[in-house]
Amino acid sequence: MATSREAVLNALSNVIDPDRDKDIIRLDMVRDLNVDGDRVAFTVVVKEPDTPFANQVAEACRRVLHERIDRQLEVDVTVDSEMIALDEDIIEGGETKQTEGGVQNTIAVASGKGGVGKSTVAVNLAVALAEQDYNVALVDTDIYGPSVPKMMGMEGQKPRVNDERKIEPLEKHGIKLLSMGFMVDPEKAVVWRGPMVTKAVRQFLGDVHWGDIDYMVLDLPPGTGDIQLTIVQTIPLTGAVLVSTPQDIALADARKGSAMFDNVDVPVLGIVENMAYFSPPDMPDRKYYLFGRGGAQKLARKLDVPFLGEVPIEQVVRERSDEGHPVVLSEPESRSAQAFHQIAERTVEQVALRNAEQDPTQKVEILYR
Repeated sequence: MATSREAVLNALSNVIDPDRDKDIIRLDMVRDLNVDGDRVAFTVVVKEPDTPFANQVAEACRRVLHERIDRQLEVDVTVDSEMIALDEDIIEGGETKQTEGGVQNTIAVASGKGGVGKSTVAVNLAVALAEQDYNVALVDTDIYGPSVPKMMGMEGQKPRVNDERKIEPLEKHGIKLLSMGFMVDPEKAVVWRGPMVTKAVRQFLGDVHWGDIDYMVLDLPPGTGDIQLTIVQTIPLTGAVLVSTPQDIALADARKGSAMFDNVDVPVLGIVENMAYFSPPDMPDRKYYLFGRGGAQKLARKLDVPFLGEVPIEQVVRERSDEGHPVVLSEPESRSAQAFHQIAERTVEQVALRNAEQDPTQKVEILYR
């Protein structure tokens, strides 16, 4: 029986780096993964060579794969090292200056059109990741219509600037937050041309003291315009999560969103179907597909990308969002909260696969002709 990539990563998640007290999958130490039948090959990238962990990690990987999958599995492990990472050590005046923290994975939550619940998905995905004990940041990049301050119950609050002229993000529910909604009067419209929007997004992503972040979730505005292009030119995105409702008009725009990320070489981690069905509170076993059935699942198959999950229509999601209490925290037993947890788990799995099998995404240069 052929071994699955998911089973390999799940087994390797039991190999712990004792110096950082995290497993090698969470630390993105597994690269160049290749699974072919009953043969598995990969590279483990350690921070320093000739440490006890570096000397023992290959055997530890073989052991857990044999114990948890198959003792006959052929395992080829290469150990490599990264003595100095450019984003961690900066040489200044002949001295090595340690920078503080770093963002490990960046996930863009996007949609081709508005009104599909993209911000609801982004907020609850971030909260669900934090509930899984990840260090999470949530950046609201919708300059014209920011939703995160209200949905996180943070309206009226403003971040401060530290002595190094870096923005200190706000924090709620263990998540670091930044949004244009924290910077401007919520009663006033942001009337900016493209260059001003581009400058604001670059500042959000570059002039902020984030610290150590496992997952940065970017809530993108709908469409495929200036902000999306600015983001892929400014930071290397790990991948994108597309949000759609089941009806054809939303799915058509989701295809455009997928095409945009393909054009800039950003992997699509999967598709989320929001407002998938409605179940009356007094008939929880009944499902009414008000906007069509399974449209996003069919699109995922057509685009050959993972389907991350479906979120039902529940009044409590709208009510808790308006109150500033994400449903994942306020109504953990609801179907929606359970769906968001499942989506978070599948997103983590897809990020692990993406990081193990593909080279890191690079910032892109877009040439206008």
